[in-house]
Amino acid sequence: MKTARFLLLLLFAWPAQAQNVAGAAFPTPLAGQVFAAAYAFMAPRTLEPVPIPRLALWLLRGLAVMDPSLSVTLQDGQVELRVGGEVRLARAAPAAEDAAGWGEITAAVAASGWEASALVRRGGMQGLIRGLFDELFTHLDPYSRYSPPGEIEIDRQGRRSDGGVGLILDQRDGGITVAAVLAGTPAARAGIQPGAVVLALDHEPVGHADAIAVAAMLTGPSASHVRVTLRTREGRRETFDLVRAPVTAQTVFVSALADDIAMLRLTGFQRGTDQQVDAALNGVFSGRVRPRGIVLDLRGNRGGLLQQSVSVVGSLLGAGLIATTAGRDPMANRVLAADAEPHADDVPVAVLVDGRTASAAEITAAALADNRRAVVLGSATLGKGLIQTVTTLPDGGELYVTWSRVLAPLGWPIQDLGLLPQICTSLGATLLAQEWEDLDAGKRPLATALAAHRTARAPVPPDIVLEIRGACPAALGTDADLEAAHYLLTHPVAYANALLPPQFLPATP
Repeated sequence: MKTARFLLLLLFAWPAQAQNVAGAAFPTPLAGQVFAAAYAFMAPRTLEPVPIPRLALWLLRGLAVMDPSLSVTLQDGQVELRVGGEVRLARAAPAAEDAAGWGEITAAVAASGWEASALVRRGGMQGLIRGLFDELFTHLDPYSRYSPPGEIEIDRQGRRSDGGVGLILDQRDGGITVAAVLAGTPAARAGIQPGAVVLALDHEPVGHADAIAVAAMLTGPSASHVRVTLRTREGRRETFDLVRAPVTAQTVFVSALADDIAMLRLTGFQRGTDQQVDAALNGVFSGRVRPRGIVLDLRGNRGGLLQQSVSVVGSLLGAGLIATTAGRDPMANRVLAADAEPHADDVPVAVLVDGRTASAAEITAAALADNRRAVVLGSATLGKGLIQTVTTLPDGGELYVTWSRVLAPLGWPIQDLGLLPQICTSLGATLLAQEWEDLDAGKRPLATALAAHRTARAPVPPDIVLEIRGACPAALGTDADLEAAHYLLTHPVAYANALLPPQFLPATP
């Protein structure tokens, strides 16, 4: 792996002598190509139109961040670099749409700043380029970024799955149970069956560890061994010596609430999350007792792969609109819809969210709520609903640019606004009790705020965002969420009244 990383750096990094040597010459031609490619890629794709000259000036302001004695201006058709107030470089500005010309000028100004300032040279060539891009992106959004070539292979390694054995765990009655076994995995080849209870790992009793902790202990480097001791459904105690293999990490955890309510906790949306949800639901509905309701716990879930969200929603909804994406580039505009066979679409669903629920998790909760398939409980979510596109630059670095925003099925933007739940638990027990009274009486406690939220359209002014979110402020999830979900799923009238009104249903995709 070290050899591969060295080759990557050798092929794509800035010239070696220019990396960290203070007196090294600035690689102006290569830098010009990098900046030109960045401007050409960004100009037609940013969410709001930004002329190339403004992108260039924002980027070059990074020189002043590194050394306050430097300043870059554009006036009277001239781009000027000043050092301590004195003009050091002046160039005629090219046409506004000339990405190559602006790339060349940006490189020339950066080279002049490099020569003039020890502070600019202090971070080396890679530090300078990254610093300039970082300054540019402070004017756009929190998610656009530049990744230097040296970080790309490290990032790719970080995205690779750890080794595992393929068990989906369930936590109930104080023990850890095998809820499902993923096909083709070490556990499946060993013949482990659902229903077995996990007793020990590597001869160490699991004790009172929860399902998430036990799942983490099952992961490790591929080809390493783990001994899993189980009590089978027939009551036998068996130990399996499993060799870990590349499998998707467990992101779905099953447990049970009182009164035959099943709970699925999703910790992320990774490759295979949809398969784990399907396996968990199959296990839930193949039991002796049909569940009275399902709780989908998305609290603390930071999101992940958008397509996984679509598949997970399809498991509960069947067919329907999940979300749309909208941007200036026609390629950014997409309709995301599910077309699946749902699991028991007559069983009520409660979705738990909190202030940490983000991205694909917000999309999942919003789709289930907007399609009247579930009632969402908790607090306002984080509000991350932007999508990035990526290109490789001439230096081997990668440029991620936000080019579209995600709209929920009813057309409201997830970015900044977040999802407003139908039942709020973040304002205390007294107000929650009042919500139950209202629902039992046929009233929707957050009707006014929900109407304002679901009819909002991008871009939503910040004061309106604050006003809407103030109806149920973001907070961390607590046990009150579980108690609220239990009440909702055991009181059919309250559940029916908590669903969004039928007039809010989205159009058929």
